[in-house]
Amino acid sequence: QVLLDRGADVNARAGQYDSALQAASHGGYDTVVQLLLDRGASVNAEGGDYGNALQAASYEGRYRIVQLLLDKDANISAEGGWYGSALQAASAEGHDKVIQLLLDRGAEVSAQGGLYGNALQAASSGGFDDIVQMILDRGADVNAEGGEYGNALQAASYGGHDSLVQLFLNRGVDVNAEGGKYGNALQAASSGGHEIIVQLLLDRGGDVNARGGHHGSALQAASCGGFAHIVQMLLDRGADVNARGGHYGNALQAACSGGYDDVVQVLLDRGADVNARAGEYDSALQAASFGGYNKVVQLLLDRGANINARGGTDGNALQAASSGGYDDIVQVLLDRGADVNARAGQYDSALQAASHGGYDTVVQLLLDRGASVNAEGGDYGNALQAAS
Repeated sequence: QVLLDRGADVNARAGQYDSALQAASHGGYDTVVQLLLDRGASVNAEGGDYGNALQAASYEGRYRIVQLLLDKDANISAEGGWYGSALQAASAEGHDKVIQLLLDRGAEVSAQGGLYGNALQAASSGGFDDIVQMILDRGADVNAEGGEYGNALQAASYGGHDSLVQLFLNRGVDVNAEGGKYGNALQAASSGGHEIIVQLLLDRGGDVNARGGHHGSALQAASCGGFAHIVQMLLDRGADVNARGGHYGNALQAACSGGYDDVVQVLLDRGADVNARAGEYDSALQAASFGGYNKVVQLLLDRGANINARGGTDGNALQAASSGGYDDIVQVLLDRGADVNARAGQYDSALQAASHGGYDTVVQLLLDRGASVNAEGGDYGNALQAAS
């Protein structure tokens, strides 16, 4: 009141909320919202994190403010902000009364845009069964595409909301729809470790070898999370153990990067290629060495992993282990024939990698095994400069 009386611009645009009205709406300050509107605040001003005041109020479940803004002719179909629309914002947080109000006032149930693509996906991500049912009853398309998860089924599958997954399947959703962060619902459920949903999707025709998404395949997603039971289930359903793609290149490297020796054992027993080259670490052995997983390193070597394979950011397994200061793994690799002077990777040599990290025990071990103290190359030129 004081600031406005002293000439403050009620429609000044700046900051996180872009306007005073959006800020007050987000905070739930009914009296301030009314005062700003009475002083001429633009009810449909666009900008800020939530795009407009109505979306801000809807996200926080401020029923009275939502009602007030609508009574002042707020555009219920306005687009923008994190959630694209007021309906999606309310759906993401499970505010059923606000959602009912917005729908009764004419909100478009299938409006596209925002983080989740649409209100149905937003509600599905949060596992809000009643809201999902409400939105479907108002005509939402169960197969609508877009948003972070590509579709509502993938959102529910990643979140582990089995009742929603069942609901969507009963509504005729495309179980193999592609898109979104995880490529498809099966990969999303596998990534989250939701065994019941994985089983349900497979039983309803989910493609066990569908490719795409962050992990490339459902098998790699389950392997990355260390979900041994799901890995076994997928393999029993015909998953290709050596399928390539995704962040880690293949399932074996994904399991090794997390140190999941039980999953590594299962994959190897089912025919995984221990020397397959792909992904962030180029090989399973380098992934395990970089992570400091001694047991996995031993297992891979016993299964014939090429100890001097070159590639990846760290060049080879020895450099990967040296860069992390894992002296026990460095010892194992050297004892099994790793080339102490192999040249590759960002540090060019294991000695430079260990020197840069300040791992004196590893440095001493490498020198005792014949590492060249003046070898040149890599990001720092030589070991002395790396240590300096």
